[in-house]
Amino acid sequence: MGSLAEVLAVAFGVGYALLAVRRNRWAWAFGAVSSALLAWLAGESGLPLQSGLQTLYVGMAVYGFWQWSDASSSRAGVNVIRRWPASRHAASAVLIVLVANFLAPWLPVATAGSWPRLDAAVTCASLLATWMTTRSVLENWLYWMIVNTASMFLYGAQGLWFVVGLYALYLVIAVIGWREWQARYRVAETRELQDAR
Repeated sequence: MGSLAEVLAVAFGVGYALLAVRRNRWAWAFGAVSSALLAWLAGESGLPLQSGLQTLYVGMAVYGFWQWSDASSSRAGVNVIRRWPASRHAASAVLIVLVANFLAPWLPVATAGSWPRLDAAVTCASLLATWMTTRSVLENWLYWMIVNTASMFLYGAQGLWFVVGLYALYLVIAVIGWREWQARYRVAETRELQDAR
């Protein structure tokens, strides 16, 4: 049976993911609460980078709330769903691998961290995916699918089964988010083409 902190982290995390699919700014408030709880749980479970990552998520939630709330950002196109070119994704993948390989050998020495290479890679990819979400980049959902799958393994290895369930649900929501945002992107793209004629 999960602790109260696990149950609350899951509840607020589900709220975050569902509101993010709908592009509702309150997603970030739910995300901040969930992340604060997950930071504590990860720290207690020997996943120091996951704990640090969740702490960074709290700060990114403030940024995300501001980005999705600011009317001037909408006018400037910040909240318009956009796509990244393949070259940017390739560069991102190389950067994630390089940073993860740099951090991984340090983790077992500096902490009692479990699964250092995977922990480091998930941390790097999660930070990138969160930033992509705040900037309304369509492919953020594809990154989340990978991150959520890896996170299920990481937290499962530590016996945090409610958190594993949360990440399994995140995985399903990421698939829904990908389809929903992709449909919105296509509608906007079609509208732009019609306006250009």
